[in-house]
Order: sequence, then structure tokens, then C-alpha cells
Amino acid sequence: MQDPHQERGGSVLPEKESGGASWLQRVFEDVRESSRLSVVPAEPPPVTVVAVERYLAEGSPPGAAQYWYDVTLADGACRQRCHLAPRLNGLVQRAHLRAGARLRLTRCSYLYDERRLHYGFLCLEGLQLAGHAAGPAAAPPRHRLPPLRGEKKHYLPLWNNEDPYGDVWVADRPQEQTNADVSRVTSLGQLEMTWRSRLHFPPLLVRVLHKSRLRYYGKPEKKVDMPYQAYFEVADGSGMMSVVLWNSLCPEWYNSMKVGTVLLLEQYAIKNSYPFKTQPTPGDSQMKRFTTIEINLNVRDPPTKISIIPEEMVKPEWGLPEVKYRFITRSELDDLPNNHSCDVIGLVTFVGRAERTRKREHGEDFWLYRWAHAIDGTSDQPFILELFATSQPDVFEHIHPMTYLVCTQMRVVRDHTENPSSRTYLTTSNESQIFVSGWHKGQPYTKDTKVKNFIRWTKTQNEADQMKKTVIGGYYPFPRPPNNFSKYCKHNKVELVLKAIGDTGKEIEALHYREHKRIAVQGIISAIRYISCSSAAEEATGGELVEKDTSESLRSAAMSREDGFHKGKNTNLQSKEVESLQEPPGTPGKHLHQALLPKKSSAKRRTPRRLYKDAEQGSKSSHPYFTRSARRRLGLGEFSHEDFVQDKSKEAVSDSFTDQEGMTDVPEAEETGRTCASWQSDLWAQVKDKLMKYLHHSTIFPESIPRKFDYVHKDLLMQQYNLHAAVHQPKETDKNINEFRSASGLGCYEVTVLGINHDVAIDVAFLPLFCPEDPHLFQLYDTENDTLLSCMSHISACQQKATNDGRLHGVFPLSDEIVKAAMDLDGKHVVCILDLCHLGEDKVEVFLSKIYKTVEPDMMDPV
Repeated sequence: MQDPHQERGGSVLPEKESGGASWLQRVFEDVRESSRLSVVPAEPPPVTVVAVERYLAEGSPPGAAQYWYDVTLADGACRQRCHLAPRLNGLVQRAHLRAGARLRLTRCSYLYDERRLHYGFLCLEGLQLAGHAAGPAAAPPRHRLPPLRGEKKHYLPLWNNEDPYGDVWVADRPQEQTNADVSRVTSLGQLEMTWRSRLHFPPLLVRVLHKSRLRYYGKPEKKVDMPYQAYFEVADGSGMMSVVLWNSLCPEWYNSMKVGTVLLLEQYAIKNSYPFKTQPTPGDSQMKRFTTIEINLNVRDPPTKISIIPEEMVKPEWGLPEVKYRFITRSELDDLPNNHSCDVIGLVTFVGRAERTRKREHGEDFWLYRWAHAIDGTSDQPFILELFATSQPDVFEHIHPMTYLVCTQMRVVRDHTENPSSRTYLTTSNESQIFVSGWHKGQPYTKDTKVKNFIRWTKTQNEADQMKKTVIGGYYPFPRPPNNFSKYCKHNKVELVLKAIGDTGKEIEALHYREHKRIAVQGIISAIRYISCSSAAEEATGGELVEKDTSESLRSAAMSREDGFHKGKNTNLQSKEVESLQEPPGTPGKHLHQALLPKKSSAKRRTPRRLYKDAEQGSKSSHPYFTRSARRRLGLGEFSHEDFVQDKSKEAVSDSFTDQEGMTDVPEAEETGRTCASWQSDLWAQVKDKLMKYLHHSTIFPESIPRKFDYVHKDLLMQQYNLHAAVHQPKETDKNINEFRSASGLGCYEVTVLGINHDVAIDVAFLPLFCPEDPHLFQLYDTENDTLLSCMSHISACQQKATNDGRLHGVFPLSDEIVKAAMDLDGKHVVCILDLCHLGEDKVEVFLSKIYKTVEPDMMDPV
């Protein structure tokens, strides 16, 4: 008879990896034999986290953890799945405990399931983190094993509920050579007219026109094994109707039922349509829609039979409609109304990091999304795309610059009445599908005229020119807050929107990994100082940013490709997968799809040198400290740093800086005006030493800085800006993210906001974003309606241009424009919009995104 422990997935008995002695095995035996079912290991060695997997909790009281976690550990000799004590869930939720981490077990226990004979499992009660694993990962866990605790039979994706996870989800079912008996088939139109008079329904022969993302409806109190649902819009010659795939059929069929697939459906059920479900916009506006009923596919009552008909067996006389699209060009977007449905194709020039937003306040469910820019050659402006997870994790995680991106069923978002300066963007809908190079083969859109036009345009482009404009990851403050605070509060009560500055710490502590949240606080702008990139990096990581010349990347990327844009999985539309789209061969010269010839590297850009740092990191002084050599460069002699601060009634000490050889870095014609190192208000000087609480959240982390894309290391960059994987994926190299060149400005600003009661203050960061190769990428700040932030952003852009031209290096203190804008706010109450994002472990970025004046009763005036 099989050991019931092993039947439960080999979780109780450790799984051997080698013949060596296993520390995990000894701990397992000790804890199970302990009279107290608990042990505290002496001098525990570090073990590697192979996987962290999530599933729905069962029978949890209100307010308890909604999800449980199982952790697979390896010590080199065996692997052991353990249950994580729910009180330690925060370690996973904030990415302290993640796949690839090394940890020590300081306390563990053995838990028996009282509803089963001889069944129990190891529970982790106390942990110490011990760094991260190096070298190859241990063998991944067997996903078909059910979770350790409760009755659930499958794991969920670690960071959202919309994606399929584990090998219980069939990747692609083999197509059957089914001889469809069309004489027995009914039409959707006939079905709608006769369904009430039937108990059993004849077969249907339909084509899938639209596909929704998965919906997970599991709740702790529900007992459904696979609580999933997905909608499909299918059509035949009579019209279009909804089909609902339920529960256990979702893992079996969801991935195989693609847009364009022809299905033979038998033994299905009919129900009245759910009135609140979303409706896709059909590509054929003339197609009739049947909306009173929907087809339900169930594993029982009755057990539905689904067959996929290979496309080569589909006969014209069946009258099945072709999939049609509504592709638009970028030049057409500006004329489309809000919420208009469309499809787009473009060359990706920017893709942001994956972030999450909470579905419900204080809940544990999140939407997963990222931002991207794509160009199509019809406008100098890109498509701005908000891409939520569409139940296509393999595609979502492989979006990178220089790939061809197709997005279907996108919705136009424009709100020029609320915010005239806002930029139009596109967001995914429930029925959106996304595809990148490597996934285009066989898709119906490859026949579309505008797709073919896009391919022709790419052949006229120079790859090196486009590569210069590519950016990946970092902080991306979009969409912008509206122009006045009353519009910001339109859908929220002011008392619910505003947070006390002193409570910002609680807001940060409540954040989960990669959760993005925007909050509003009242305060007084009291001090501003500039921090160079190298200073910011040293504060965050202890090391300087290294700006890397991209010429090597371009040459290596070019030499690694012989045919098409990119080899292997990331082949683009030019490749053999869509040969039907290619134009007749010609001699178009140096095109995007041609390999670049290697050429000599130009001189590397000089990395901005760090010229000052905080005199006392613990005090977070608003004034910079200058080294002896920096003082000589700045002409300060032996003056203290306070002597360099511009007073309201005095001019700055120095207008320009000279290098160590006495040569001026800023030519007289290039001067931007008098400058000072920092600014503080008179009020701040009076109260800063009497504060009850002073929060410091102005650190700029490497993950906050957008990077120039490096095709040679694209897999590493994608891994960096995706979420941590549930199963350990070792990095391809030891290359550090700091080694990739920054795509934004030379530094950032630290802004001190004093509470309106003068007892609490907070330091936050403002990151000016400017990409000289692609000025459209970070044009985010409204110069007319956000004076202070716009000044800081504009001055930084000018500095970045000068540096790229080789004329300006080093420290760039505050300009007269910035000081004047700050002095205009001196002592005034404002509302500051802060962007928070948890970057994992203890890293949380806090950026100042908008400032509103509160001088008017309705707070209508922005700064």
C-alpha cells in the first residue's frame, strides 16, 4: 500500500536529490519525533528557496490571511516542501522571502491534518534571511503536487489571479482530425429561437472571434476545485454569441481556444446571459449579436465535448466568418473619442517595470500591469499603452524594446475636459490579447492591411537609430494627476484621499511587493536640494552608477543576427513565421532588418562625478557638504557650506564651476543663470530641530532609474523588471543593474515637506525624467500648471543635453528659477501628491508627483 504521506505529494518525506547527508532530512525527523512537535535547530546552515507558491486559504476567520504559502527548500542533498506559518506571510508579500533566497530555519514545527490518517507536514515558524543563491538553481518542484494544507488541488500564480500557473494548465491540446457531420449542426440563430423548447441541443460549429482573460472567483468558504471562468465570443454565418468556459475545463482548454480557432461543441448547456459582463467590439460592425443567451461549457451536467478543427480542414461552405480587426495608426488616435475600441501594432521603444495595484482596499488581490511605448511611423508621438495582465504570462514577461507589439481590443483613454494637458493613451480591456515577436506566427491579424503597411515601414528604418531611443524599466509617473485638486478628488471624498504626513510610514509599511499607490498629503514646501546620480546611487546601494557605452551592445546584437530582426523565440514579423507579409525583395539600403556592420567605438561618455554628499547621513541635512577638492572647484575656499546657500537678499557666491585644471566646464554662453546648492525656508530653519517626527524617504534606488536598453543582456533586463518568479531562475550573468546606462537626467531633487502643524516633516524625492534621444518619452510635466516641478524638470533637461554634448559635468545646484518657484510657496499650505512603490525587501520609492495650492476654498489652483 502506498504511503499516504507520499500520496499527498511527497511533502511529508523529503525528496532526495543526491546521496549525501541531508540536514533537512534530519530536521524533519527531529521535529516529527519531538514530544512538542517543535524544534529550534542549533547552528542551522543556510538552505536555498527553490520555490514559493500561493493558494487560497480555507476556513480562515474574517481578517485572517486570505492566502497560504508553501515554500520548497533545498540543502543540496534533498528538497523539502514546507508550509509557511501565516503570521510570516509578510515576508513573501514584501519579497524578503522569495525564490533564490538563502535562509536559516530558526524554528519549525510539525502539523498533523486531523481529518486524514498519518498525514502532516513541516511548518516554518522562524526564519533568518542569509542572502541570495549563486549558481544554478535546484530542480523545480513538481507542480502537479497539491498544496500541503487544506483541500485545494492547485496553486495560484504568485502575484495575481488572472494568469494560469503550473503544469495543470495544458499548454496546447493536439488538434484532432475530426470529421464534422455538418448535417447535424445547428446555427446560433436557430439556437436562440428554439432553446426554450429543447432539453438537448444539436452540435455547433463556430469560430472564436474574441477571448477574455481568466476570472478567478475562489473564496475561502467556496469548495469548488478550480474556480475559474473565461468568456469567448464565437460566431457562425448567422451571428455572434458568448460561450462561457467553467471550472476544470479552463486548465484543460483555455490555452488552446485561441482567437481564430474553429470549434465543434457538443453536449453544452444554455443559460440566460449575465447582464453585467463586458462586451468586445466586433471587427465586423455588420455582424449580428445574440445577447439574450450564452453557451455554457461544463465538466458535468452535461459533460461538454469540445473538438478543435484544424484550419486546413475548415470548408468554405460552412460559412464561418473570418476574424476581422480595427487597427488604427498613431496619426489616427488623436481623432478618436474616449473609450473607442481599437487594435494597434508598433515597435516598442519603452517598456516599464511590472507593477501591481490593489483591487480592494486592504485586500490581498492585485491587478498586474506595465506601461509601454510603441511607434508605427505615422506620427512623431508614440502609442502610450497601459497593459494589464491578459492571462498570457509568457507574452507579458517578454515585452522588451525593439520587439513588434500587437494589442487587440484596446480602449482609448482621454479626458481633456477634466485635464486639458493630459495625454491620450490606450488601456487593455477584458478581451484584449497581446503578442510580441515570436508569437505572431499564424495569428489572423497578419493578413490585415495596416499590419502589412507597418511591416513595410520597418524596412525603411535604421536599426541603430531606433536602438538609441530604447528605454526599459524605472519610475514612470503616468497618467499625470489632473490640473486641480477638486478633480483629483472627484471620485473620492477629500477626507479619504488626504493622509497625514505622520501616517505616511504606515502607508509604506502596508505596501506589498511592486504595489503602486498614489496618496495626497497636506504640507509646506520647506527645503530643496539637488542630488547627483552618483550620490543617489551611493545612498541606495553604496556604489556609483556606471554609464555604459552602447556601441558594444549594438555591434554584438547585430553580429548575433543573420536573418530577420532577432533569432530564436523573439523573431519578428520579418521572419519566416509571416513570410506572406513580406514584400518582394529589393535593395532598400540600410534597413531595420539588416545587420549592423561593426565599427570602431567612440570615446566613452564621462560619468558624472560625485562632488558632494551628506555631512551626516543620519541628520539628512538640507545642505550639501563639499569635499576639499570640490570646494576648490566651486571657489568656496574654506567657507562653510551654509555660506554657499543663496539668501533671499543676496546673490549666489558662484555662477559657474571650474574643473581641477582651472578650465570652465560651463561656457559663458551656456550658463543657465545664477545657482545655489540648496534652498530652505525661514520657517524650516526655525522648526527643523524641534520636530516630533522626521521621515526620510528620498532615497533613489537603482530600480527607480530608467535604463538604456541593451540587447545583448535583454533577458537579464527583462528578469530585472518583471516580478520575482515563483520558481528560482538564476541570472544569466553577475552583471549588476547599475552597470546599465541611465536614460533619465543626471540626478534628482530631495524635497522636504513640513506638516501644517509644524511638528512632522518628510523628505521625498523628485526625479526629473528626460531622454535626449527620445524627447517624447518623458514629456510628463505641465510647464504652465506645475511651476516648481516643471522648473526642476526643465533645468535638469538642459543639464542633460549639455552633458551629452560634452560641455558640462559635475554638480548642478539650484537655478534662480527653481529658487524663485520655491520662494513663491514659502510658508503656504499645499497638497502634495506622492507616488509610492514597493520595490522588494525594504526598498520603497516615494516620489513627489504633483503640488496643488490650497489658497482657494475649492483648491482649484495648481502650483
